[in-house]
Amino acid sequence: MCPRILQIGPFTIYGYGLMLAIGFIVASYVLTLEFKRRKLDPNAANTVTLIALVAGVVGSKILYLFEHLASFLADPIGMAFNPGGLTFYGGFILAAYSIYVYGKRKGIRFLVIADAVSPALMIGYGIARIGCHLAGDGDYGFPTTLPWGTDYSKGTYPPSLAFRDFPEITKNYPHGIVPDNTLCHPTPVYELIICAIFFWILWRLRDRLRPDGKMFMLYLMLAGLERFSIEFIRLNPRILFGLSEAQLIAVVLMIVGAAGWRYLSTRPS
Repeated sequence: MCPRILQIGPFTIYGYGLMLAIGFIVASYVLTLEFKRRKLDPNAANTVTLIALVAGVVGSKILYLFEHLASFLADPIGMAFNPGGLTFYGGFILAAYSIYVYGKRKGIRFLVIADAVSPALMIGYGIARIGCHLAGDGDYGFPTTLPWGTDYSKGTYPPSLAFRDFPEITKNYPHGIVPDNTLCHPTPVYELIICAIFFWILWRLRDRLRPDGKMFMLYLMLAGLERFSIEFIRLNPRILFGLSEAQLIAVVLMIVGAAGWRYLSTRPS
């Protein structure tokens, strides 16, 4: 793990922040290509990226603080300004709404922007996940004996802390404490691989799917499927029907995507 990539005096480059920045840069480049192909103003692509960056971070932090309300109330300043602690779906919802408002003001239909954003969002999310891997912030998976199991002992949230609320895991270790050097599933790496495959699918289909909105509906289904699947081996508490909060949101995304796809399929191109 490498939470800190470089530190010179007070200047520090964090692995999480670096990968988040790279993810946005790659997503911005892909989005600009799509805007040009669709004969839209490429400058608008930069604005959309900026909106997604700001609203994405703010929304992710808000949902994270809501999920950890007790900790936030105990230390509001520390929790609010901690560089880690972001929940993707909060950022996705706020960014989508903000982009909708921007598109309405610019006279660009939301579904047109959403279609263009979909491939960029998929690959950007996958790259940003490696930031979680480098930080070792608890977004990894359950213990594993697979040869690529990863040691997160040097991460910001080692296994001895991350698994303390998972009795089904701690019962297998002496005194109910999971050693920090326990090898775990590198789920952020899995997500990057899956997102890269889904990006390739979206990129190949970007000029074939009609009418507007179908690309975005396909993105919702693929993104929901990715997160729903990975959560089965990921370190997140189960809150309903044995599913995590992220899985429940993923199910909603898949349903919306499937319903939207079916609806759009009945409309003329």
